[in-house]
Amino acid sequence: MKASIIDIAGIGPAAADTLGEHGFSSVKALARASVEQVSAVPGFSTARAQKVIAAATELLATSGAGAAAAADPEKAGKDKNGKKKDKKGKKGKGKGKGKGKGKDKK
Repeated sequence: MKASIIDIAGIGPAAADTLGEHGFSSVKALARASVEQVSAVPGFSTARAQKVIAAATELLATSGAGAAAAADPEKAGKDKNGKKKDKKGKKGKGKGKGKGKGKDKK
């Protein structure tokens, strides 16, 4: 699920509108912004800008691709135990010719 800018602690609908008017319309944009850029937005002091950027960065980390891969190892190319899969998405060794199959011939 993609996080919305109003999911950031300290940002309500009015603040989200103000930030959007100044080019910060996504969590990613806010997380990548500098304190100087955000504190230039009306209603955002240096302290508030620092808090909002930190909250946006944390929200992005918990809702971004890194979190999805951690939550679902299959998407990260790993099995349920975190071990790497081979190129075909399977773990373990491939099929050998006749090894371990059938009955022993006498």
